[in-house]
Amino acid sequence: MLQRTSWPQKTRELHNHHMDSTVWNAFRFRADDIIIGTYAKSGTTWTQQIISQLIFGGAEGIDVPGLSPWLDMRIMPRAEMLAGLEAQTHRRFIKTHLPVDALVFSPGAKYVYIVRDGRDVAWSLHNHLYYGTDEFYRLINDTPGRVGPALERPPADIRRFFLDWLERDGYPLWSFWENIRTWWNIRHLPNVMLLHFADLKADPAGKIRELAEFLDIAVADDAWPRILEHCSFDYMKRNADKSAPLGGMLWEGGAGRFINKGTNGRWRDVLTDADNRRYRQLSIEQLGADCATWLERGGRA
Repeated sequence: MLQRTSWPQKTRELHNHHMDSTVWNAFRFRADDIIIGTYAKSGTTWTQQIISQLIFGGAEGIDVPGLSPWLDMRIMPRAEMLAGLEAQTHRRFIKTHLPVDALVFSPGAKYVYIVRDGRDVAWSLHNHLYYGTDEFYRLINDTPGRVGPALERPPADIRRFFLDWLERDGYPLWSFWENIRTWWNIRHLPNVMLLHFADLKADPAGKIRELAEFLDIAVADDAWPRILEHCSFDYMKRNADKSAPLGGMLWEGGAGRFINKGTNGRWRDVLTDADNRRYRQLSIEQLGADCATWLERGGRA
């Protein structure tokens, strides 16, 4: 006897200085939509670039932020964003930072969720927030409708920032552990693929081909060299204005600051042994041993 698939259901709304999950209640899915999920600073932009290249066959000059909006980012004009997505005729690929239980889930869409070791996330997040311009903070905090406290610029001391982020579970953003846990719990679904940043770094060609297969995208043989080149960090850094939201204008140093280093392990010479033990302890407590190990090392989820 065949068992019916139990699909995730939205059980709450999530609203803060960055996000407003209610936008998904008005979004009209198509059968071939691709949803790119992450906590934040986990490889979102890279995954968007990869999927754009698969959809458009290695084309140059794709305006990825324009085509693939962060749907639940509250500062974006909702009606305009939804209308823009409705007008798209290519296969749509949309970004979210929501946990699964705050997201409308479509059994017909494909979901790609990318993760990164939390210490690498925190290092990238510190760069993102520390170098945000005054305009960045004005938009985040002063756009009408903010729920909760304002977002503040972090201290220069990155270890202090990390420890605060760790002990306050993702502060000043949203819960890190909850986000990872909700997606890990649906990894068995046929339309969900979990990716790890470290695996993409180690074998980009293999992982991109695996992603194409999951998304049912047939790629011409002669397009692969272009796709792989356009998904490299060097290419994205040179063309950062096509990857960073608003061309990178909201960060000191521009788009090159948004597409920063793309490296892991920068925390190794900063965090103490006690810091790392605390991170691992919380990871196991919050996620369980299997998920915690995968989050740290990658490999098969």
